[in-house]
Amino acid sequence: MDYILQGFLEGSRLLLAGDNETYTVVFTTVKVSSLSITASLLIGVPLGFLLGYFEFPGQRHIKTVVDTLLALPTVVVGLFVYAFVSRQGPLGELGLLFTIPGIAIAQTILVTPIVVSLTATAIESLDRRLRPTLVALGARGNQILLTSVMEARHGIAAAAVTAYGRAISEVGVSMMIGGNIKWHTRTITTAISLETAKGEFALGMALGMVLLLLALIVNAMLIALKKKA
Repeated sequence: MDYILQGFLEGSRLLLAGDNETYTVVFTTVKVSSLSITASLLIGVPLGFLLGYFEFPGQRHIKTVVDTLLALPTVVVGLFVYAFVSRQGPLGELGLLFTIPGIAIAQTILVTPIVVSLTATAIESLDRRLRPTLVALGARGNQILLTSVMEARHGIAAAAVTAYGRAISEVGVSMMIGGNIKWHTRTITTAISLETAKGEFALGMALGMVLLLLALIVNAMLIALKKKA
């Protein structure tokens, strides 16, 4: 029990002292996650709107596929992305392997189904009288679309927060695509795994506290958004 307390105290010291290695890992994690969540929102929100707003043949099957992808294992995503961006892969010439953009692409694939599914659910939960009312008031095309999105904004924001929480906590994609390279592609989760295995419990504890803090912030935002919805 003493080594846990000692690790906690030493981890706190590293954070308060502004340890360069610790904060480099934190900033890398935030950068990668921010890139991936931005891309996933640009892709997922329009797709989720189309899936939840319109009725078309095969809609139920597409929803089933999207919901299935919510449980997509990170190592499977990492495996397929690795196959594409490695030197032998079709995208090997782009040099994405062991880079921050490469990790961000893989994380985008991982979290986009979350954005699509939750956005579609938010759109579907809108009052069915909204569209006829808007049409009666003279709204057309983009006006109807934007108003519907604004009405579902809390649900869409919750989708973004949920996806961000998944992105910052995953380890498989970051390890396989990023390579866990020190000062370059090492993220919080991969650093915790490595440093703990090396016996550097203090650094692992420091990063664990940061990850826990980020998770608490994300969950607090999600709870606040649900209360407003």
